[in-house]
Amino acid sequence: MPAITVENPLTLPRVAAPGPAAVVQRPVLAVSTSPTGFEGEGFPVRRAFAGIDQRHLDPFIMMDQMGEVDYAPGEPKGTPWHPHRGFETVTYLIDGTFVHQDSEGGGGTINDGDTQWMTAGSGLLHIEAPPESLVVSGGLFHGVQLWVNLPAKDKMTAPRYQDIGGGQVKLLSTPDGGALLRLIAGDLDGHRGPGVTHTPITMVHATVSPGAQIELPWRSDFNALAYVLAGRGAIGTDHRPVHLGQTAVFGAGEAITVRADEAQDGNTPDLEVILLGGRPIREPVAHYGPFVMNSKAELAQAFEDFQAGRLGRIPATRD
Repeated sequence: MPAITVENPLTLPRVAAPGPAAVVQRPVLAVSTSPTGFEGEGFPVRRAFAGIDQRHLDPFIMMDQMGEVDYAPGEPKGTPWHPHRGFETVTYLIDGTFVHQDSEGGGGTINDGDTQWMTAGSGLLHIEAPPESLVVSGGLFHGVQLWVNLPAKDKMTAPRYQDIGGGQVKLLSTPDGGALLRLIAGDLDGHRGPGVTHTPITMVHATVSPGAQIELPWRSDFNALAYVLAGRGAIGTDHRPVHLGQTAVFGAGEAITVRADEAQDGNTPDLEVILLGGRPIREPVAHYGPFVMNSKAELAQAFEDFQAGRLGRIPATRD
């Protein structure tokens, strides 16, 4: 881990550290530990946002760390056919291969380092599964799936996909080369990631070398979250300790700080962190199962439409 890397981060464009007198550092409000569970046909996940108040998450709904798991032959698993409406799913695959298919014939295959951005909008059925070749051979599987809310005006927009290859991600570094930043979506210090979003967000996967620190400018109208994929470190200027499976919630401000511990585990050479921020929608959230709407009545309509086949029908055969 991870698939997208460079031999020398100093060859990349740099993100300038904000001057201490010019910005307000965001304080750390809380650090939570993600519970573990199983999703779909039985692949292991960590529920990154479990227990965090929605007012700190808005516009995000949930995020799962899928794996990291090294499957034996015959073990790889996915999800069965299921519906979605009212939000976007962001599937960022760090290791492995996943095949998406929907009821309208859309989808695609994502591999190491790729991201698939699916706007469910008005609704569809889809399935996520490893390819048959991976089921036969087994292998490493690791990724993240994030749910991003859609504002009321976009809830019923037409579904769409964005396939973001690993080579399209904007690669950046810190001034001293101590961290590699993969900008998947949004803006960071004047640099833009490839993801096109209905709801303005920033999504970064940072690899921070042992003992290195990153100080990043962060939009003051966005919230800010940090989730640890692997390793150990500290968050914020008060150096709150964090480790694998923990989420830090930042308060208001204009910059965030993350530092990697000098000593990491033998199988985790660096601190790996997902950094997220978005402009809060500040609308009512009615979330149940695969639907994210604004009211219970809209949820009931979504279930009625699903049961009536208005969100699409499962194809007779899979390609």
